[in-house]
Amino acid sequence: MPKIGISACVMGSKVRYDGGHKRSSFVMDKLGSYVSFVPLCPEVGMGMSVPRPTIHLRETAHGIRLTDSKDGSIDHTDKMQRFFSQHLEQLAPLDGYILAAKSPSCGMERIKVYSEEGELQRKDGQGLFVQLLKQHFPHLPMEEDGRLNDAGLRESFVTRIFAYQAFREQVASNPSVSSLVAFHSRYKLLIMSYSPVVYRQLGRLVANAKVHLESAIEQYLGLMMQALSKVPNRKKQTNVLMHIQGYFKSHLNKADKHELCEQIEAFRLGHLPLMAPLTLLKHYLRRYPNDYLQQQAFFDPYPSTLGLRG
Repeated sequence: MPKIGISACVMGSKVRYDGGHKRSSFVMDKLGSYVSFVPLCPEVGMGMSVPRPTIHLRETAHGIRLTDSKDGSIDHTDKMQRFFSQHLEQLAPLDGYILAAKSPSCGMERIKVYSEEGELQRKDGQGLFVQLLKQHFPHLPMEEDGRLNDAGLRESFVTRIFAYQAFREQVASNPSVSSLVAFHSRYKLLIMSYSPVVYRQLGRLVANAKVHLESAIEQYLGLMMQALSKVPNRKKQTNVLMHIQGYFKSHLNKADKHELCEQIEAFRLGHLPLMAPLTLLKHYLRRYPNDYLQQQAFFDPYPSTLGLRG
């Protein structure tokens, strides 16, 4: 079961600056059955009260600082950095992180940045806690609570956390050429369905892994997470479905082939969800077993009962 860090307010804890919370029904009522959560509120963790004065990012001669929104001399930057350092052991085993949007601590994007005098300068900042997460764990799957309301982003994030967990368990914990090859063999079609370009890059990386194994493993994880961070694309998924279809060419009669082609085409055109042709392909895989296809993560990149595939 993946272990996911989460902003405590997204779980429903009343730890926000105003004493409220941002409970996510998808996260708690759906995803919560398939992952274990590690809740943290960096602002409370570094000693701030509930409720508390608002804080924001301030651009100074010494870089971006996390300060009181009214009094720039009240600087929380060092306290946040100490809090993060004290929790590194708790953060290191995580397979993903769900963050609270718009927060100067936990917001991933479009965070307001102010001048030393308190004037709004720009809206392209990133929360300080998120900055530290990315510095220490550059490939960790991260997403904001609000963006998880988008079906495509939600599926991408969940796919990443299960792939990240599998990579850590199967490759990072047992670094060898054989473990990397085995992992790549299993994830080939899933990665191809997101990015054929990255799929080819990873193939070359694995082929040359003997030379610099440690570097290859690090690069592989980074490229895979980059590919899976995109929203699934029907055209690319259709190409993978047709690729799988080819394995059953010699087994299916004319009517079966026609039905499968119709379902794949209907999916490509947006008339059917992915689960329609995928279910039919799984049916044929049970009837005509194939070792290569049976190991493919593409069929079930996460528990199918999550019901995320459209």
